[in-house]
Amino acid sequence: MAHPLRLRLSLYLDLIRWSRPAGWLLLLWPTLSALWLAAGGFPGWHLVLVFSLGTVLMRSAGCCVNDVADREFDRHVQRTAQRPVTTGAVSVREALVVGAVLALLAFGLVLTTNPATIAWSFAALAVAVVYPYAKRLVSMPQAVLGVAFSFGIPMAFAAVTGDVPPVAWLLLLGNLFWVLAYDTQYAMVDREDDLRIGIHTSAITLGRWDVAAVMGFYGAYLAIWAAVLSAKLLSDEWVIGLLAAGAQAAWHFTLIRDRSRVGCFKAFRLNHWVGFAVFAGIALSR
Repeated sequence: MAHPLRLRLSLYLDLIRWSRPAGWLLLLWPTLSALWLAAGGFPGWHLVLVFSLGTVLMRSAGCCVNDVADREFDRHVQRTAQRPVTTGAVSVREALVVGAVLALLAFGLVLTTNPATIAWSFAALAVAVVYPYAKRLVSMPQAVLGVAFSFGIPMAFAAVTGDVPPVAWLLLLGNLFWVLAYDTQYAMVDREDDLRIGIHTSAITLGRWDVAAVMGFYGAYLAIWAAVLSAKLLSDEWVIGLLAAGAQAAWHFTLIRDRSRVGCFKAFRLNHWVGFAVFAGIALSR
């Protein structure tokens, strides 16, 4: 029989999706891209470690809050029915305590930066807490997630420069479209279940235009980042990075065009390589 402490640890790791790193990688690449851009190159190990570890911790804390908020919905969705909070293996109180501890650890990392980053961290936390409840109120809650998953960009600029320039907000806007693309793919996996239980998602709102919209979101993301950075990054590496990201987006069209659960989930799960391609283009060109 498994040791009780080992069993609890296993449940907590399942709660924070430890075995599924795609979620925090989707957060990491745009954040690191912003760090490199703000610093004009390598930003130093301190900031790289703060934002890398902070990304993992905050994504994990977000999973705890999300599972508590969605526990009644998740039991009716094939993909989420076995989550620890939904099954009762982890109590609501336990999940919230784990989430709070992880968020406090992330805040401890932020405290090693500067006042501007600390101030913006409160706004980032507020958006992250609001998102799980957005699907009850708005027709495209993925847009709220887009803000939450893009907030590392202004925080990165604040950490490097002490300020958030207009370019950071333009990059956040572009990144929001990328989040809309991959989280709509994610929502397409659960569309039938979500229709049955009556929650809002972009896949339901967009209806038969979902695939076209996803490709439009990809296009908007890459076009905005290309336009914003065209004067800053004049290198073959940046162009290759953009082309590699665009090629992956085109491949994802072949995965989602028939709207199969398997294809849509695969496209979502591999989206972090799109962000990596953009980051690599930026890092290599600096």
